[in-house]
Parts: sequence; structure tokens; C-alpha cells
Amino acid sequence: MTVKTMPRRDFLKNLGMIGGSGLLMTSFPWLQTLSASNQKELEGEKARIAIIGTGSRGKFHINNLLQIPNADIVALCDDYKPHLDEAAALCPKAKLYSDYRDVLSSSEVQGVLIAVPLYEHARITIDSLLAGKHVFCEKSMAKTLDECKAMYETYKQSGKVLFIGQQRLFDPKYIKALDMVHSGQLGEIVGLRNFWYRNNDWRRPVPDPSLEEKINWRLYRKYSCGLMTELATHQLQIGTWALKALPDYVMGSGDLIFWKDDNRDVYDSVSVIYHYPNGVKMTFDSIISNKKYGMDEQILGHKGTLELAQGRYFPEEPKPAPGIQQLVNQIEHKIFDNVSFAGPSWVPETASNTKGELVIDHVQTHDGSNTTGAAGDGSEELVAAFCSSVITGKPVPYLVEEAYYSSVLALLGLQAMDEHRIVEFPEEYKIPYNFMNV
Repeated sequence: MTVKTMPRRDFLKNLGMIGGSGLLMTSFPWLQTLSASNQKELEGEKARIAIIGTGSRGKFHINNLLQIPNADIVALCDDYKPHLDEAAALCPKAKLYSDYRDVLSSSEVQGVLIAVPLYEHARITIDSLLAGKHVFCEKSMAKTLDECKAMYETYKQSGKVLFIGQQRLFDPKYIKALDMVHSGQLGEIVGLRNFWYRNNDWRRPVPDPSLEEKINWRLYRKYSCGLMTELATHQLQIGTWALKALPDYVMGSGDLIFWKDDNRDVYDSVSVIYHYPNGVKMTFDSIISNKKYGMDEQILGHKGTLELAQGRYFPEEPKPAPGIQQLVNQIEHKIFDNVSFAGPSWVPETASNTKGELVIDHVQTHDGSNTTGAAGDGSEELVAAFCSSVITGKPVPYLVEEAYYSSVLALLGLQAMDEHRIVEFPEEYKIPYNFMNV
């Protein structure tokens, strides 16, 4: 597979950051890895990476890493041989392993990229950090709140680098949109809406019934947290990113309403509300038996609205239409204003039909139909930043904290649904993070 990617210079140009300088570098410090000075430091260097987990997401990362000059895939690990064989065909020089502990004992490996099922994230990440390896672990961070906290604490004590797969932090349309939020272009933020709709059963073909839970682990509670950790984690990050605050309580409802097959026990319909101390609410809704509205994140301000996944901005007061269109509108209003209608004296609100403005040139969108990944969604820049940190040993500011809180918010939403109650944000799961500096 050939991945079409945006060169670093074009990435920065699209954000108005040629030369790697500007306010965006201060507001989004994880972009420092893309700066000209950092790139110069990497010249001639290679990050020796092992891939642990070679399923669909693992292979997606492999294809991205093969495009990165500073990456060298030296090892592949999976206990499911068909996946390992497919990955080996992409990386014929890499050593093959079936046990991740053997990977960790190799002095050739500097960093590991972990793309295994959620229930294994914490164990493998912690073992890898303790073995002296730099770690990239796919989102969500872990299956439980305690595991998230243990991963964070191990990272802080290890002196190693930790990345979590929140690629929106490197997606240019998201960066530019959040810069608009922080600069006040939307005015006061009054609401956030997130949704992810699909119409598929989330089930993958199984060559043998004995492999059902291994391959379709996302469908079972003992391995998975369902829609909240597989989808919501990406979108809930927008709350802390835009509001620079944590919600004080969470409420929600989750049900299994359509896909009731073969002992599946994760919700296929969820709706969650996150309440912030200033009264603003952030919602997340997901149904996987109707795809009409696709996927998006929306930030609502009193001066305008952002549709982040579409990369569009809608001011509350759009620019005037061209003169001829204004004339047509006036004629139409004059005709209808003179017609008497029986009924109420009020006119219902209708949604704006304006097309909005692109926040950057060359916006690349993703319809949300799968979570494997899409070109231009920030995934390559994220793994490139990881390779940079593996080489330099320098962690990227705020990256872990952003990912930690998005994972915790997803798990708190699931807890509220499971327990049918309002869940307050537990003090014991708050970690040091100065939101106002981001």
C-alpha cells in the first residue's frame, strides 16, 4: 500500500508556520518535533522500532513508518501468525517474534509501537517502559482508570518517552481550528457536540470458531469498553483542548439495541453528557446501525461554529450574499411577507444552509466509517514525532496528559452508563496539567 502524505514543509505551510516559528508552536508544543531545528538534529539518525501487534492498525502504522526517513522497523511481534506473516511481507528484514517479552530483551530495539487489543495496553506498556524502551501505545490508554493511572505513573518514573495514539493532535485542520478557538474568533464557547455514526456490525470474519474472541475482542466486555474507548476517546479530547478544563460530572445512557448476535455484550448505542464547571456541556453520541450523519466534532461559540472533522468554520453572521442574490431574497421575502397564514405568529428556527469557510487549504476529511486510519489525519506526523523522540530521548510536552484525560473521560462516561447515575470526576484520577499553558 502506498500512503500519500503531506511533506513536513507543506504541513507547516498549511498552518502558516514556515520555519517552525510562530504562536502555534507555543500553543501546541507537540509540534516542536516538526520544526526545522529539530529536523536538523535528526539528520542521518534512525529510530529502531519494534511493532507489537500487527493487525489492521499495526499494518497501517507500518506503512506510515516506511515513509519516514528516520524510522527503521527492526522487529515485528504477534501471537497470531497470519497477521505476523502479512507484516513480515512489508518488512522482510525485521526479526519476527511471537512473545513481546523477547522483543523487550533485545538491545537492538530502542522503541516499541504497541497496537494490540485494549485489555493488553497497560501490561505491555508498563513492561516496555520498565525494560528501558520508549513507547508508542495506541489509544485508548487502558481498559480501567487504575491502569491509566499506573501507565502514567510508570512513564513519569521511567525517564522514557510515552506516546498515545491521539492523531488529531497532529491533524492540521484540528490544529488550525483550535487556534481559532484560543484566539477568540468563536467568541465564548457555549457547547461542544461530538458524534460518530456507522452502519456495520463491527464484526470481523473468523477462520475458526476458537478464534472468535481473539479476533472480535471489541465485542466483549472482558476485553473491550466498546464505543467509548474505540471511538469516543478521539473526540472527547476536544473538550480539554478547547475549554482548557475538566468536566465536574458525567451522565449518560448506553444500550445494546440492534446488534444482538453471538454473545456480544458491548453497547451499540451510547449517549453521554459531560458537564463543565462553567455550565458548558459536551456531548458524545454514537449509533452503529445508522450512518446518515457520519462523524464530526462541533465547537459552538456565540460568534461562530466549527465542524472540525470537515475543517469548516461558520460565522454566526455570514458575509453578505452577492448583490443579485440579495435582490432575489428581497423579492421572495416581499412576496411571502404579504401572504396571510393561519396559525402561530412565530417562525421556527431553521439551520443555516451556508457552506462555511475552510479553515486551511487542502482539507482532507475522514467519514468515520472505520478506525484503521486515513491519509492526512495526523497519524504519520504522530509516529514521525515518536521516532524523533526515540532518537533524541526528549518527551513531547503535554502529549501524554492530553491522551490520559481523553481516556479517563471515556471510561467515566462508560461508568455513568453502566451504573445509571451521575458520576463526578474523581480527584484521585487527576494528574498535574496546567491547561492554561496549552
